[in-house]
Amino acid sequence: MNLPREINDKAKYWSQSETFDTSTRREIQNLIEEENEKEIIDRFYKDLEFGTGGMRGLMGAGTSRVNIYNVRRVTQALVLYLKTIYGERAMQVAISYDSRNNSRVYAEVTAEVLAANNIRTLITKNMRPVPMLSFMVRHYKCQAGICITASHNPAPYNGYKVYWNGGGQLIPPHDKHIWDFYKEISDYSKIPFLAFAQACQRGLVSEIGDELDQSYFAKLKLLSLFEGNRDLKIVYSPLHGTGIFAVPKGLEQFGFHDVSIVQEQSQPDGNFPTVASPNPEEYSSLAMALELGSSIKADIILATDPDSDRLAVVIRENAVWQNFSGNQMGALLFEYLLSRLKAKNKLPADGFTIKTIVTSELLRDISNSYGLPCEETLTGFKWICDLVERYESGQLSPAKKFLCGAEESYGFLAGTFVRDKDAILSSVIATEMLAYYRSLNRTLSEVLDELFMRHGFYYELLETITLPGKDGDERIQFLMKSLRQSPPIQIGVHPVEFAKDYLELQMTKRVGSQFVRHAAIDLPKSDVLQYLCHGVHLTIRPSGTEPKIKVYLSTVASTKSLAKNDLPRFKQVAAEQAKALMKNFLSLLAAF
Repeated sequence: MNLPREINDKAKYWSQSETFDTSTRREIQNLIEEENEKEIIDRFYKDLEFGTGGMRGLMGAGTSRVNIYNVRRVTQALVLYLKTIYGERAMQVAISYDSRNNSRVYAEVTAEVLAANNIRTLITKNMRPVPMLSFMVRHYKCQAGICITASHNPAPYNGYKVYWNGGGQLIPPHDKHIWDFYKEISDYSKIPFLAFAQACQRGLVSEIGDELDQSYFAKLKLLSLFEGNRDLKIVYSPLHGTGIFAVPKGLEQFGFHDVSIVQEQSQPDGNFPTVASPNPEEYSSLAMALELGSSIKADIILATDPDSDRLAVVIRENAVWQNFSGNQMGALLFEYLLSRLKAKNKLPADGFTIKTIVTSELLRDISNSYGLPCEETLTGFKWICDLVERYESGQLSPAKKFLCGAEESYGFLAGTFVRDKDAILSSVIATEMLAYYRSLNRTLSEVLDELFMRHGFYYELLETITLPGKDGDERIQFLMKSLRQSPPIQIGVHPVEFAKDYLELQMTKRVGSQFVRHAAIDLPKSDVLQYLCHGVHLTIRPSGTEPKIKVYLSTVASTKSLAKNDLPRFKQVAAEQAKALMKNFLSLLAAF
């Protein structure tokens, strides 16, 4: 084999060192004996990196894979960073985990390293969702929190999501500092750990049970905004994840008792045997829920991902299933929550909402129509919750009251007791919203169309290009570099007016075929490029958690002079035009 020396040395270390268990050594030794250069390079060409809030990757042996050794390594890095802040003061860290293969194992491994460093750990007795871990950090006043999860990724993945003392996911500079410590740890044998059973006996690890659930659901109940009829027939699928422990209970607490669970997907199972990927954004993952919903004539279908931070909502309207995108459901939830607060005279003058830079501008229009600002953050709910935290803690002034926030990837949050997108909370509010509009003899599609008639017809598309491994990594970097060097001067027939580079934090204006500096961008740095045309926004960004590059397209067409009866045809034409624009841009990318 003709491996680079550094990769060869790492592979030999993992195949021979007694630090690693027999199965790990054998896994790498087999690759060496097979002379599988590509797989060896993919496993050792880099370390796991911090993406959106932590690490995520394929499980297996190697430095770029999720395994007990890298879990120990990142936990020790977290410990070293915590000690630079808190010194030797008493600390405690919260841990939960999802239904993925090895999640409980990795959770206990994490607790073992924390215990060896004399840091008290609170670990959920059973698997619990990400939003409950966020709540747990705040409720127990922990210095940090960890959820073992890979969110909506396919079965071979797992991950390590880190939360800070306010209950929100890691943001810079914390992630960078932990990553710096991580890179300094090269000898896995030097990482201390105390066996889980011993750590429990010594009082360094405590398992948390019903008391966490009771406290969370007491807060959840306070979000109800409608007291009317609850007679809805609901189908719910946890997609083999943690939602089975929380969503049905939340619905019952809100007065919804007719809930049918998709039995084939009800049991937590890290193999996710009934779906290609446990991602509720993918309509194919809802097939069993739709089948059950049709057979019992359900009113609403709810589905959550394994860590229960994303929610898909499908509504039966006139015997037809209506699937609402993340942007559309976000708009509907904004409208419902703000309108109900206003009707109850509870809409605060200092209230505000939040969306991300790739989420529909319709949410801003809705917020503004209630006299409220809608602030904007980078992609990722961690940024929404960081903004909430900064206002609540007084870091930003004047003080504002957070009401709700949403992102296009099926994420929503209301209230301030959780600092992450919460599919449990979203499930109960979305179902209550349906009950409210049913009481007015209005469908959600009618409400959405009214929003379009009021604010313009917004249509959004997302295309994801998967580019795995080292070659894919290099291709992603090449595409972003090429676009920076040669930004498009038009998207289809639409001239680009402005370009935003969130890595350089510069907004440029197109003058002829050149782009000149126009304004600075007041956000943290991120590898994102955005092109603004009249009525068209296009954004391209590498995923922070998967080997993918994502292209977001948002279009808006004015409906001011449109008759309501003409809206269906108008929407169809606008959608076709948007699809043509996306196709045009993807062709441009392929040409690089």
